[in-house]
Amino acid sequence: MRVLIVEDEGKIAGFLAQAFQEEFYEAAVAGDGESALALIRGESFDLIVLDVMLPGMDGFAVLRELRASKLKVPVMMLTARDTVGDKVQGLDLGADDYLAKPFSVEELLARARALLRRSSTTDEVLRVADLELNRRTLSAARGGKKIELTRREYALLEYLLQTPGRIATRSMIAEHVWGIDFDSGTNTIDVYIKYLRDKIDSGFDKKLIKTVRGRGYTIEEEAE
Repeated sequence: MRVLIVEDEGKIAGFLAQAFQEEFYEAAVAGDGESALALIRGESFDLIVLDVMLPGMDGFAVLRELRASKLKVPVMMLTARDTVGDKVQGLDLGADDYLAKPFSVEELLARARALLRRSSTTDEVLRVADLELNRRTLSAARGGKKIELTRREYALLEYLLQTPGRIATRSMIAEHVWGIDFDSGTNTIDVYIKYLRDKIDSGFDKKLIKTVRGRGYTIEEEAE
């Protein structure tokens, strides 16, 4: 899941990005409305956390642009102005939730999960053979045995499991797991594939992660 945090206060933006990353989300940050819109036009996000008080174009104007372009991504608005009028304005413009500062990060993450559950059309549990990944609990298991994953390993496995049997090229993995600025010419992806193989396939007769020579990787159950 990819989250865009639109917040001009650097410390708050960094804190929120870290909080989402620790929950296995991929987080991007924009410090003003124009930069946020540029990112949204060029990339896809599953959730936008949008501060109202931004330099130049404020959060209401950003939200108005998003909804005018028919973008349906969930938007959670943040503001220090905890007034009924502001909340009504944000909700009327198409915000999905509204949280006043100061807030608890646990509450923000819980609200984010609720918004993503409501907007998601994907399965809560992804499966291939006896491998399961639970998106609600952020956990994985094979053959009933729990698998400990790092944030990046989880993101890579989730991406592969979204469409079993599909070939994921290195550039596709780089964009969806590491972000578009990741240098796909390095061997980092191959290293993380090895990490997953050691955790998922090691000790099992049936190997699920396959290398498609010259193209990329896929995950699928071996034919009998």
